[in-house]
Amino acid sequence: MRLSTKGRLAVVAMIDVALHRKVGPLSLAVLSRRQRISLSYLEQMFADLRRHGLVASTRGPGGGYGLGREASAITVADILFAVDGPSVDNRPPAASARADNAQRCATPELWDSLSRKVVEFLDSVHLQKLVDDQIALGVQMHTEPLRRPEPVRAVVKPSRPNAPNSVFELARFGIAG
Repeated sequence: MRLSTKGRLAVVAMIDVALHRKVGPLSLAVLSRRQRISLSYLEQMFADLRRHGLVASTRGPGGGYGLGREASAITVADILFAVDGPSVDNRPPAASARADNAQRCATPELWDSLSRKVVEFLDSVHLQKLVDDQIALGVQMHTEPLRRPEPVRAVVKPSRPNAPNSVFELARFGIAG
């Protein structure tokens, strides 16, 4: 499994979505501003997350993304796999490497074992635990509006001119001559 920048940003974004799940769907524009991640990068990332069922989208006004499953059912390994895909390892398996060269050091077994341990660890860390850790650290919930507020427009009362509007009303205004 690869540990890429995209994967790390996906974990950060998923924590943000999970932290604010009670507020409602989170728009990517708000998430982009909060986490300082490019909107187009988030769109790519969330398409992958949605394809794997980790987030669900809501269309229309007030729409955005929410969790596709409970936070306790999503692991860090799920998130990394969704955005980075399975790791492609072009090395020969450890057994065939041993068969080819008996003198070869045992590094293939070491790296295979390390990869399995990393995957096991990431599979044991649930999104809910990361959210709970953030809350314990005192991370503030953002309560900024999901949309820009409508501009306040001044009420314009129609004005009534205080002048004659025809020659027949000139007398009422004392202008008749």
